[in-house]
Amino acid sequence: MVVTVKELVEKVRLTVVYATEDLLNKEIATSDISRPGLEMTGYFDYYSPERIQLIGMKEWSYLTKMTAHNRLQVLSEMIKAETPAFIVSRGLGIPDEMLEAAQSEGIAVLQSNVPTSRLSGELSSYLDSRLAKRTSVHGVLMDIYGMGVLIQGDSGIGKSETGLELVKRGHRLVADDRVDVYAKDDVTLWGEPAEILRHLLEIRGVGIIDIMSLYGASAVKASSQVQLAIYLENYGTEKVFDRLGNGNEEIEIANVRIPRIRIPVKTGRNISVVIEAAAMNYRSREMGFDATKTFEERLTNLIAQNGVADD
Repeated sequence: MVVTVKELVEKVRLTVVYATEDLLNKEIATSDISRPGLEMTGYFDYYSPERIQLIGMKEWSYLTKMTAHNRLQVLSEMIKAETPAFIVSRGLGIPDEMLEAAQSEGIAVLQSNVPTSRLSGELSSYLDSRLAKRTSVHGVLMDIYGMGVLIQGDSGIGKSETGLELVKRGHRLVADDRVDVYAKDDVTLWGEPAEILRHLLEIRGVGIIDIMSLYGASAVKASSQVQLAIYLENYGTEKVFDRLGNGNEEIEIANVRIPRIRIPVKTGRNISVVIEAAAMNYRSREMGFDATKTFEERLTNLIAQNGVADD
């Protein structure tokens, strides 16, 4: 993925103090944000010019105490060809020397009224999600009761039809056929549709349908955390499926592990209702209510009451 300075300005609501069209189209290579404190003292041994340079109250105060000549010299030294932009937070004034160095060396100067720590978090969060490496997986990603559920299975087993039924039941489509996923952090997996497939669902025999046009804006969602995977497979008497719900199967996507439930598909089963129940049951477990443990405890008590001793 590529993020430009212009996109960052729009998404994080920054004010452009100085920038040409070319500078706004400059690409940002990393999500890391630099607070250039030591650099202002002249120490550039480990300077990272490819990062956005964020000026907060501490940096701004130090700059204002410098002579105009030293201020211009330091700011000019900080500007390299790969530097995306200077951003000044808290609505602080822009020193004349910063504008002079920016115009001379070619770098955008942006401003925000947001406090520095919060702005740094917003910048990092947006850039982390946009610049993270994407992995494409086949399936349907649904938002079910606010939880991201990835529905997978063999080709032709009915994943898209199940997704359509879930939309009719009030849930939201995130992506069909191709789901682009990325690790937001070490334990959080996020999914979104490929741009060409956004809001679209393919139903065999019908063709491509636009879920947003047919069912409204409430039937779709731009992206979602992927918390549970459902794998649909044809029912067979020779196959073994989890009946008590005490299995701990997981899959790994983009180096993040998430739980997976295998659901058998056969005539007469309402798969969308089963998936709804699976999602609610997973959430219930996350909240500490486990029906399987309740059943096992009741079974143990029943055995004890009837005097059946362990071997």
